[in-house]
Amino acid sequence: MSVTSNIEQLTLLEHNRFEGMSTLDLNMVEQDTLISLALSVLANRYQKGQPLTSPAMMREYFQVRYGELEHEVFSMVMLDNRHRLIDVEEMFRGTIDGASVYPREVVKAALKRNAAAVAFIHNHPSGITQPSDADRRITERLKAALALIDVRVLDHLIVTHESTVSFAERGLL
Repeated sequence: MSVTSNIEQLTLLEHNRFEGMSTLDLNMVEQDTLISLALSVLANRYQKGQPLTSPAMMREYFQVRYGELEHEVFSMVMLDNRHRLIDVEEMFRGTIDGASVYPREVVKAALKRNAAAVAFIHNHPSGITQPSDADRRITERLKAALALIDVRVLDHLIVTHESTVSFAERGLL
């Protein structure tokens, strides 16, 4: 039996076990189990070579992955010219209210993986998805730096435990 079918069977069993319950009804071990299962299923969906063609496809993975963190993480999704996944790299880790982002390091990572397009994702531990002025400024700086090497910036997602905001969907790119 393949790893995928094992995960699917386990997911179905766990779904039946947790159906009708809220997260408030679960103890920490059950919550950790559920999160681990969700990450396994999502990681299985987003493997190298998988096309990522919409903000919704990235939203679900990164909301689960980064939404509950108590510190900021800034990641970059690198895609080929057909928007197939090359790699996801956690570029910078910060504190509860910010992370320093260095355009030079972003450009180096994009060149190293031969990315044709990228998307940025970072979380807001505060739970507020509204892009800050700093978020907008760094996005513009990164977009300008990557344009010099012909790498397109497709989106910048801000995730929290409850929601996600897409710069592309809001017309901020």
